[in-house]
Amino acid sequence: MPSVPLPPKESNLFKRILKCYEQKQYKNGLKFCKMILSNPKFAEHGETLAMKGLTLNCLGKKEEAYEFVRKGLRNDVKSHVCWHVYGLLQRSDKKYDEAIKCYRNALKLDKDNLQILRDLSLLQIQMRDLEGYRETRYQLLQLRPTQRASWIGYAIAYHLLKDYDMALKLLEEFRKTQQIPPNKIDYEYSELILYQNQVMREADLFQESLEHIETYEKQICDKLIVEEIKGEMLLKLGRLKEAGEVYRELIERNAENWYYYEGLEKALQPSTLEERLQIYEEVSKRHPRAVSPRRLPLNFVSGEKFRELMDKFLRVNFSKGCPPLFTTLKSLYYNPEKVSTIQELVTGYETSLKTCDLFSTCENGEKEPPTTLLWVRYFLAQHFDKLGQCSLALDYVNAAIASTPTLIELFYLKAKIYKHVGNLKEAAKWMDEAQSLDTADRFINSKCAKYMLRANMVKDAEEMCSKFTREGTSAMENLNEMQCMWFQTECAAAYQRLGKYGDALKKCHEVERHFFEITDDQFDFHTYCMRKMTLRAYVDLLRLEDVLRKHAFYFKAARSAIEIYLKLHDNPLTNESKEQEVNSENLSAKELKKMLSKQRRAQKKAKLEEERKHAERERQQKNQKKKRDEEEEETSGPREELVPEKLERVENPLEEAIKFLIPLKNLIGDDIETHLLAFEIYFRKGKFLLMLQSVKRAFAIDSNNPWLHECLIKFSKAVSDHSNLPEIVSKVLTQEMQKIFVNKNLESFNEEFLKHNATSIQHQLSGAKMMYFLDESRQEKAIAVATRLDKNMRDKNVKTLTKVFEALLDGSFGSCHPQCEEYQAACHKLFPFTSAFMPATNEDDSSIASVNHTAINHDLLSNEI
Repeated sequence: MPSVPLPPKESNLFKRILKCYEQKQYKNGLKFCKMILSNPKFAEHGETLAMKGLTLNCLGKKEEAYEFVRKGLRNDVKSHVCWHVYGLLQRSDKKYDEAIKCYRNALKLDKDNLQILRDLSLLQIQMRDLEGYRETRYQLLQLRPTQRASWIGYAIAYHLLKDYDMALKLLEEFRKTQQIPPNKIDYEYSELILYQNQVMREADLFQESLEHIETYEKQICDKLIVEEIKGEMLLKLGRLKEAGEVYRELIERNAENWYYYEGLEKALQPSTLEERLQIYEEVSKRHPRAVSPRRLPLNFVSGEKFRELMDKFLRVNFSKGCPPLFTTLKSLYYNPEKVSTIQELVTGYETSLKTCDLFSTCENGEKEPPTTLLWVRYFLAQHFDKLGQCSLALDYVNAAIASTPTLIELFYLKAKIYKHVGNLKEAAKWMDEAQSLDTADRFINSKCAKYMLRANMVKDAEEMCSKFTREGTSAMENLNEMQCMWFQTECAAAYQRLGKYGDALKKCHEVERHFFEITDDQFDFHTYCMRKMTLRAYVDLLRLEDVLRKHAFYFKAARSAIEIYLKLHDNPLTNESKEQEVNSENLSAKELKKMLSKQRRAQKKAKLEEERKHAERERQQKNQKKKRDEEEEETSGPREELVPEKLERVENPLEEAIKFLIPLKNLIGDDIETHLLAFEIYFRKGKFLLMLQSVKRAFAIDSNNPWLHECLIKFSKAVSDHSNLPEIVSKVLTQEMQKIFVNKNLESFNEEFLKHNATSIQHQLSGAKMMYFLDESRQEKAIAVATRLDKNMRDKNVKTLTKVFEALLDGSFGSCHPQCEEYQAACHKLFPFTSAFMPATNEDDSSIASVNHTAINHDLLSNEI
């Protein structure tokens, strides 16, 4: 039923409620609501009830808020205010689709309400309903044609819909209304012109873009981008001579920008190597201190010329003492000829500098300072580490440390070498040594924490980070508050390796929440950017947000979460107390007494820890309450707490895994891991068509992938084992599998895969696993295939060998303890520093324990191997 219109006194009170809400004086707003609702005539006034609910929501009383708003809406369903308030409530709960429906209902009752239209447009751009956004902006333009946000918003809608002509017409019409004198520079007008030019370039209107930028260049603040646009457009239009002049001027401004050299080469079109070199020599003469004109020719020259230029380049940098020299040259290491030249030159310098302090024994001249030999050894250590010759790398870095034991870079490098050989405990030890030399350096502190996490030393890593986190809160909480995702992804991986799945999932969910918050933070910019005219940055922001979950941090967290949920599905966690009851039945009186004593100690420790956490939580809640009282504002209720015990005992792990998988499928479809993870989930759910979709997409990316090979055989066997599939599904599966298997049975398909990849350990491992999977009687043969280490194998590195070793341990080949020990000994001969291959000591019960407590992380080891 519609509410009775309020008389003047109550109407004024209602206006004051609205004012209090806008000024965030929520307690005063509730007083005025009470004054209206205490009058029996208006006790059921819908709009007042709705405003009371909205005010309560701002104070964190969510349930009461919904109750009052729904009651208000029932009492006055024809009120646009009630629908608008209900929409605001849904929006505060992040239910954007529901909020849009509420706003649309409100507009049916008051179609020209500016505030509702603005709120609706914000939600539409947030949800990327671009067609709806365009319509709403058109209504706003009709209602407020004098406001620039109306024009700009409408133009942006067309730009995002790729209707460039209409966007340009609107921007030009709006630009004509701006009263800016031709000689005056106004930042907002400058941004408008640059945005207009960006739309032209995206529409491939190169001539118009060039004319436009030349016409208005005096009114643009950013002079650098004007020149860059000119150079790019002149190249596109084929006006090479003019483009060459522009890029020369840009190089004069910044001789280290590689993009400018690329543009200059395209403009000058050198036909021979000599002409190409001439370009860089001219720049080098004008800018003798610039690195780029001396570094870039090393990419395209070869033979004796490469040796000559590289010799000059290395000598200058070694004499000067340039720590990032190796990083500068690392991109050349794809070429074996160049690598051998670099090695020959630098080892020659080292030999000569040791004997006569000169780069060559044949030279006479000023002697090099002792630091030159130090930087040569530092370079050689990095060089041999890159080539996988870790013993040599360690020799060089140890020699450098012996001569200069106070240089942080040397300890940092030594830690890096140990990381590459798979000894992560030793790597963490040396990185800790590095950070102890400069405890005020945040970078080295973060690196040390990262290495500790990779060695599964979570507590030590947290302590290390606490040196730079806020006092009064734990390092973990502060790092989460600061959205420190490198720490959280590494922490999740460490907990995963330690088998602490609840803690690992907590970190994965924290990372997922960060990405949700970053997406939600767009709301702050939809109105701000139009008001401040930062339109190029705004469009870039929208495009970034569209692909935000492509980021490596999200992929790492999602992959860890999916892997853990798959493990929890395969091996659900049992109730610990029941497990202990079963175990106690089989124990002697002495053993039982010992076990109970151990349990009591553990319970006491857990209780103390719980009390500490409880006290910490109470203190934080008190602080938060105090802060809320001061600000008198709370936009939404507290988020659900992430409890590790609950996370690792979810009812349906596969459904939780799919939540992490969906963004990967939408945004990272070009990565084969996405589809293989999808297959593993759908395989366990028994969704045959989705399994087919996953293997087909993976097959299109890399048909020879070892993990894909395992998935294909599992899939084919699952299909043949299920005889009760619907006829249409069975027909589709048969047709599609025919294209992949080409009339071969699974055994011959697997044998052909092994034969085709005879020199790859990873492929041999996958083929051997499937050999055992298809026929367990062939265990000996399968293990022999997987553990081949002859000289023909091309990927004989720490990463692949640890994968094989773990497969022998985890039951992929059944019970094979003797073969496992033999393989461990063979690998130890090849990689004596790798902790996974070291013989079991007294501390470890067996080689299995050794591996489980050693930080073997294939992704880490593969970074530079």
